[in-house]
Amino acid sequence: MKRLYDIFVALVFLIILLPLFIPIMIILRFSGEGEVFYRQLRVGKDNDPFYITKFATMLKDSPNIGTLEHTLRDDPRVLPIGKFLRKSKINELPQIWDILVGKMSWVGPRPTTPDHHNSYPSSYNDTMMGLMPGITGVGSIIFRDEEEVLSKAKDHDHCYVNEVVPYKAELESWYKENRTFIMDIILMLLTAWVIIKPKSDALFEIYPSIPIKDTNAFGQS
Repeated sequence: MKRLYDIFVALVFLIILLPLFIPIMIILRFSGEGEVFYRQLRVGKDNDPFYITKFATMLKDSPNIGTLEHTLRDDPRVLPIGKFLRKSKINELPQIWDILVGKMSWVGPRPTTPDHHNSYPSSYNDTMMGLMPGITGVGSIIFRDEEEVLSKAKDHDHCYVNEVVPYKAELESWYKENRTFIMDIILMLLTAWVIIKPKSDALFEIYPSIPIKDTNAFGQS
């Protein structure tokens, strides 16, 4: 049921979003460094690696520029149009293709890079067994502005490894234990809602059993 839903909605969205995709692809092709798509190795279902697809929003050599392992707010490596694409989450939409070919789902844990995956507790490997990564999910909604959270931290790496990662692991474990088909639909709708209303606590109001932590205080101690 979930797989059929993923395919159907992906096809519908591709048709609807085509008028948006074409001008974005043209702008990316003739601006920045001419790259339209960005593919990066991630960890997916059953902890197996796969390549995720996004619109290119950063300099091609970003991993080798400076010492930043995380993207921060106003990161100089982000291209001008990339800031808009990342803020609006439009840069994630090419992952619709990853859904169609069976590498991702609409809803699930965000797939991590191998290095970041190694920062998660070993129990997270059990969470990913049989669980397809998603474009959005509980963790994605709560950390909808992760770049800002890390930007405010006194020590970005310490904040990510010791506060963000454990909380994300807890959230995705909650999702796996409580997920239903209806929940996936609600989480998709909430993803659109928090883009419009970033300060909304609707997720916690609908699902009060979700573990709650004050992400605004992350990295301040």
